Amino acid sequence: MQETSDISQNKKLLWLMALACGLTAGANYFCQPLINSIQHAFGVTTAQAQLTVTFAQMSYAFGLLLIVPLGDIVNKTRFIPLLMALAGVGLLICATSVNLTMLWIGTVITGLFSVAAQVLIPFATMTVRPEKIGEVVGFLMSGLLVGILLSTSLSGLLSQLVHWKLIYVVSAVLIFILAFKLKSELPYAMRIRMKYSDVFKSMAELLVSEKRLSIRAYAGAGAFASMSVIFSTIAVYLSSAPFHLQDMWIGLVSLVGVFGALSSQFVGKYADRGYGTLFTFLGCGFLILSWVIFYFSSAGLGLYLIGFATTNLGLAFVHSCNQNIIFRIRPNAKSRLNAIYMTLYFGGAATGSAIGTYAWNHGGWVYTCMAGLALAIFATFFALLDYLLYRNKKPNVA
Repeated sequence: MQETSDISQNKKLLWLMALACGLTAGANYFCQPLINSIQHAFGVTTAQAQLTVTFAQMSYAFGLLLIVPLGDIVNKTRFIPLLMALAGVGLLICATSVNLTMLWIGTVITGLFSVAAQVLIPFATMTVRPEKIGEVVGFLMSGLLVGILLSTSLSGLLSQLVHWKLIYVVSAVLIFILAFKLKSELPYAMRIRMKYSDVFKSMAELLVSEKRLSIRAYAGAGAFASMSVIFSTIAVYLSSAPFHLQDMWIGLVSLVGVFGALSSQFVGKYADRGYGTLFTFLGCGFLILSWVIFYFSSAGLGLYLIGFATTNLGLAFVHSCNQNIIFRIRPNAKSRLNAIYMTLYFGGAATGSAIGTYAWNHGGWVYTCMAGLALAIFATFFALLDYLLYRNKKPNVA
């Protein structure tokens, strides 16, 4: 069997992997700023157009549950490019759609297979030395988070300047090129022999037996839920008094979060050195602080931008430290661990969006800030619980 190489010094490959993470993850968010364009293009209601976002998130959730766990039992060198290519097919269907149903089909295919990034990240941890896991995961997470943040901004911008379908065309071409390049660049990584049905039995066993996985997942879910309160209210808040921003400018606000996303590699490097708990608490602190800043943001857009940057920084800190820890729990089950973690993580995002919408509709910005703060405190509680239970536990080597 071919020996797995250490890719931590292969900058070219790491950049290709980071671009792949950003592009595949971001592809699931292209439709969010395009609702009005979709509505007018196909002559449908706003509610029907908004279902595109719902289908994107639901298909991604199914991909996390059904496809990501396969990363432990298949040849990932071939599997990852295949997932990317299938996501590219979905994007092409969106780009050539002539009605809403066709757009929905393309969106579901894209969402289902855009989980390639969630197979790629645990794969990367299997191809580096243990002391480099956090740094490499952080670098790939920076690519993923930047991709998500840029996706809505670029999608809205290209829609305004050229056509709403252009983002699908460009991203499909890029994803096919990256898939082709990675097919020849990715090294072989060990896999285990297991039936597909047994994968899910083992996931249930992992969820029950590995308490730290659950605790860290709830901390991540709370952090992402807190962030998602912002995502669900940013348009209605910034388009109303005193800001009155247009859609394009609202989309560009998310670019402020790029600086937080880029911190993931820095956090991962220090998590490798044993500072994961410290940076987790710093992340929770940033999340709590951001909601204090948000509360006073009606005084000026600058305060909102500072709050947005701070909450992105907090989420990046918590998430990077979480993944650094969970990938060490069971080195031979990294894809399954990631599937469980990311399912709960995105479940937190969906919950946060629902809570944010409810809070805004029933109490405006004050209730929204209270909800976001409560979710940040929820994340902090589980971070504290993890510290109390595992402060003396040495991490497993991968």
